[in-house]
Amino acid sequence: MYAVVGCTECGTYWLLTDPEASDSATCPKCGRRHQTKKLKRFYETEDREAAREARAALLAKKHGNSEAFDEVAHVSELEAEVEESGLSEREYLEQSGLDADEVAVAGDTSKQSSRSRDEKVRDAVREGGTEEEILARAVDDGVPRGAAEKLLEKLRRQGEVIQSGGELRLV
Repeated sequence: MYAVVGCTECGTYWLLTDPEASDSATCPKCGRRHQTKKLKRFYETEDREAAREARAALLAKKHGNSEAFDEVAHVSELEAEVEESGLSEREYLEQSGLDADEVAVAGDTSKQSSRSRDEKVRDAVREGGTEEEILARAVDDGVPRGAAEKLLEKLRRQGEVIQSGGELRLV
C-alpha cells in the first residue's frame, strides 16, 4: 500500500510505503515527525507508479502547472523515452574512437581477474607441480611473486598444502 501524504509544516508531498506499518513518519524536507494516522492522505493505492503519478499531479497543481502536467506523458512513458533516446553504448564507444569489441573483451577479462590472490594461488596448486611451477602460474595470473610465496607458505603452515615427491598439492 502506498499513500501520498503532505507535511503540515512545510507542505511537502511524499510517498509513504505501508502507512499502517509504523506509528510515525518524518517529512523528508523539514524533518518534522508526524503521527501516520493523523497525516492527510491525498491518494492511496497498491501501485507505486500510480502513487508517483498522483504525487506529481499534486505538485503540478500546487505550482500552477496543471495544464502543462496534463500534456506530459505518464512517468513510465517518459522513462521509456529516455531509455530509447541518445546513443547506444556501442555507438558511444565508436564515436569516442574506441573499438567496442575490444572494450567487451577487456570487460570479460576483468571479470576473470576479480578472483583474490589467495584463490589464484590455490588454483595454481590445484593444477599441481613443483613450488616453482606453482609460483610461476600464480605470477602469470597477476599475483606478485612475493605475495604468492607468502600465501603458499601460509597454506603450508595451516596444513592445507603438503609436499609429496617434490610436488605440492592441496589437502
